[in-house]
Amino acid sequence: MAYVDGFVLPLPTSSIETYRAQAQLAGAVWREHGALEYREWIADDVSSGEHTSFPQSVQLKEGETVILAWAVYESRAHRDAVNEKVMSDPRLAAMMQPGGVPFDVKRMFFGGFETFVAL
Repeated sequence: MAYVDGFVLPLPTSSIETYRAQAQLAGAVWREHGALEYREWIADDVSSGEHTSFPQSVQLKEGETVILAWAVYESRAHRDAVNEKVMSDPRLAAMMQPGGVPFDVKRMFFGGFETFVAL
């Protein structure tokens, strides 16, 4: 069954196009190195909740929106092999440096997930 890396991040709305270009490059690199799928979505209907919500999860500030993304792999072992190649790909070197992405990485969260239900 598939394995997924997911992440959520706060993106300044003034940086949407800059980030889109970076996400397109990153997605192409992940796919080239073996990811089965790479997708990113921008918030459309994500109101702040009373106790928890996507905006609260990233401590969303005025002038920001939420990005939800994931990459799909065959298995965790496949993910680990793909990510090892991705992390050493020189096309992403600038993004891997401090300040290389147009969002606050300290408010981003991510993780790997095994398939639980597949219909």
